[in-house]
Amino acid sequence: MIMDYETLKLVWWILVGVLLVGFMITDGFDMGACVLLPFLGKTDTERRIIINTVGPHWDGNQVWFITAGGALFAAWPAVYAVAFSSFYFAMMLVLFALFFRPVGFDYRSKIADPRWRSTWDWGLFISGSVPALVFGVAFGNLLLGVDFYLDDFLRPNYTGSFFGLFHPFALLCGVVSLSMLTAHGAIWLQMRADQPIADRAGRAGIIALIIMLAAFAGAGLMLLQGMPGLHIDMMPAKDAMPNPLSKQVSIVDGAWLSNYATYSWMIAAPVAGFVMGLLTLLLVKARRSGLAFACNSLTMTAIISTAAFSLFPFVLPSMTSPNSSLTLWDAASSHLTLNVMFIAAMIFVPIILLYTLWTYRVMWGRVTSKQIEGNPLSY
Repeated sequence: MIMDYETLKLVWWILVGVLLVGFMITDGFDMGACVLLPFLGKTDTERRIIINTVGPHWDGNQVWFITAGGALFAAWPAVYAVAFSSFYFAMMLVLFALFFRPVGFDYRSKIADPRWRSTWDWGLFISGSVPALVFGVAFGNLLLGVDFYLDDFLRPNYTGSFFGLFHPFALLCGVVSLSMLTAHGAIWLQMRADQPIADRAGRAGIIALIIMLAAFAGAGLMLLQGMPGLHIDMMPAKDAMPNPLSKQVSIVDGAWLSNYATYSWMIAAPVAGFVMGLLTLLLVKARRSGLAFACNSLTMTAIISTAAFSLFPFVLPSMTSPNSSLTLWDAASSHLTLNVMFIAAMIFVPIILLYTLWTYRVMWGRVTSKQIEGNPLSY
């Protein structure tokens, strides 16, 4: 099956988004649970209950992250090159934070020393909170524009700094991401953990959801106040060979909202973010954790889609050199590469999804204190 080049570019924009959403939904709840670990677990047994709700799944959940990174490299090599050089120190911060996860999960309960276990509890907290915050800050910086330009040989040059990434708007987006994943982890614990952790998790989830909705609204208001965005004035044919410097782009106040006027159906994303977020809050309060988890997954999908729809068709915008901005039309791999990858994705992504669902079904159920006390060397 061979699709035309233009359609494949759009398809891979959607597929990369699906992989990122899949990662946030699956890996998001174990990051959120790690954020809450030192606060909801009052005793060692309770903290082990929290860890054992996510312990069997966390490494499988990261498959979505690895797959998304691989898809980004193969589908948009220019985006991969610019993003990993521009956000190098931020990426390293995430990487070093994630180092705590495998060691923390595997070795935390192997020694009974309270200081040893407390140290790894805070290590797991770092492994959940730092990536959640940085991912949101990164999305915020996409809307602010990344400080890079392409020279005549299409070599990227980054002109920004690490601390320059922490703009107030980017930090607000970081709050959205951190609170969103914390709420997801809280709902997971309400659904999977024994009492009294489940009740504590419900209260934490309500607080996190309120913060998320407030921060999401605040970020939207900043965009509504006319924050600068990019507008494409002239674009080559969408099925032409990619060349980012062949287009003309200008900086326009409020440009990130223009897609909602052009494609009115896109407004469904931010509306769904608020509606599903409020519904999730009500379901958590009513202790309907299963439905709350499903609704929060839709909330996360809507919030991520809001950012993607605002940027469309930009993938990596540049305010330093607007013409150097990378879009889904001019940053893509070759026609053959996208087509081969699409065929592979249609085969293997459903297999990964089915296997993931099977593992959850096999290991489903609440984790109780009796199970934990009967196996002192488990997570």
